[in-house]
Amino acid sequence: MSKKVTLINAISNTIHQIISVISGFVIPQIILRYFGSNVNGLVSSLAQILSYVSLLEGGITGVIKAKLYKPLYEKKYKTISSIVKTTSIFYKKIAYVFILYSFVVSFFYPIIFDTDFSYIFVFTLSILLAMNVFIQYMFSLTYKTLLIADKKGYIVSLTQSLILILNILLAYISVHLFPSIHLLKIITALLFLLQPIIFNYFIKKYYCIDKNAEINNDLLKSRWNGFAINIAAFIHNSTDITILTIFASLSTVSIYGIYALVASGIKIIITSVSSAISPSVGHIYASNNTKNLNKVFDLYEFVLFFMAFLFFSVAWLLIIPFITIYTNGVTDAVYLQPVFGRLLLIAELLYLIKEPHVELSYAADKFKEITIHCYIEAAINIIVSIILVQKYGLVGVAIGTILAMMYRLIFHVWFSKKYLIHRSQWKFYKKIIIYFLSSALGLFICSSIIPSFSPNIVNWIKNGMIYFTIMFSVLLSVSYIFYKDEIMKLVKYLKKSK
Repeated sequence: MSKKVTLINAISNTIHQIISVISGFVIPQIILRYFGSNVNGLVSSLAQILSYVSLLEGGITGVIKAKLYKPLYEKKYKTISSIVKTTSIFYKKIAYVFILYSFVVSFFYPIIFDTDFSYIFVFTLSILLAMNVFIQYMFSLTYKTLLIADKKGYIVSLTQSLILILNILLAYISVHLFPSIHLLKIITALLFLLQPIIFNYFIKKYYCIDKNAEINNDLLKSRWNGFAINIAAFIHNSTDITILTIFASLSTVSIYGIYALVASGIKIIITSVSSAISPSVGHIYASNNTKNLNKVFDLYEFVLFFMAFLFFSVAWLLIIPFITIYTNGVTDAVYLQPVFGRLLLIAELLYLIKEPHVELSYAADKFKEITIHCYIEAAINIIVSIILVQKYGLVGVAIGTILAMMYRLIFHVWFSKKYLIHRSQWKFYKKIIIYFLSSALGLFICSSIIPSFSPNIVNWIKNGMIYFTIMFSVLLSVSYIFYKDEIMKLVKYLKKSK
């Protein structure tokens, strides 16, 4: 039953992430077509600055998941209730602070940055974008975290998928009837209200949460152990756009955002599988079963490596033709940036392949021990990006991200050996070498068969399918030679999950 739930979570999360990727491409293109690159850049810039409020969490979301694994495994509902109540109160405090913060941003942003838009235009757009974040903290995050930690992430995934589909449909209708970026964002904010309604229904169905449970102040204290992790993740996702907003232009922010759609789109599809497996790692760690932990970790790492190198290798070949097609007719910015696009793919690949080791640290509740290294990662990202952005622009910020990811990857692989008994670090680095050489071979074969092609949607899909088939065949063949045991485990796992 546990394996079935994990598979259901993986499938539903993958479906959600695919829909999320589609939405991530469709909505910005609607904005580009109807409102231009500057509006698209403004939306991206405002959204990132408003997201700074997540720093107030102090990393509590990761800590909560780690704290919930054991009481959920042991079915201690009194402890679960205490964690839920404490977390809910804390998130609501953040929501109240965010109200003030959003008004400050809305007031000062149009004064500080030259946007070529009226003050009231930027102010009201900022307030509308803030509504989504407010709804998350005020009503949704606590129950969402509980459902995910208890391997009921499929509820979250399906709910979010429904909202995204409705948002795409209503966005198309709204721009045809009344093309207004403000109306577009009002619709999104109203749809987000569906989340807490649905989550609340399932929490009442599956749990007996005692609303009078005691507040666990120790939980709030321990959130600072996860603060550095939150900082590092936030900077990885946000620093580039913020630096480009300050040192470049809104059109450059728009260019970055379009390429980031490709990289982040692939990332969220792969992490949909990762997020379905990671709670199993947490539950197995809580059971103190070292043998099973090693088996699950081997499978986890193999699946992530295979998917990451497969998708990013295909993206390496298709990203420039895609950008050409996607921005066809948009002439207010130079969107063809091949070096930057591929560097961004490398950065996200490095981010992904370290995730099993990061999740193990979270499951082991070792937030305090990894704090300093998260700060170092964040510092590398910011400092290198600021130094290089003024001379190299988009390429400079991509290099900063790559160097930061390399540092964090090396640290976590080293740190994991404390919890994975009899597992050498060389096992990870050997895997990188094998898959890197395999991808290089696949890219060579693909480029030899199709040296170049005219970028239109039919050719892009047709050649994408050919590239995918070749890369999949090469990686699977090499995996069978070096990782036959993991393939057999995966096949056996999938059969038992039916």
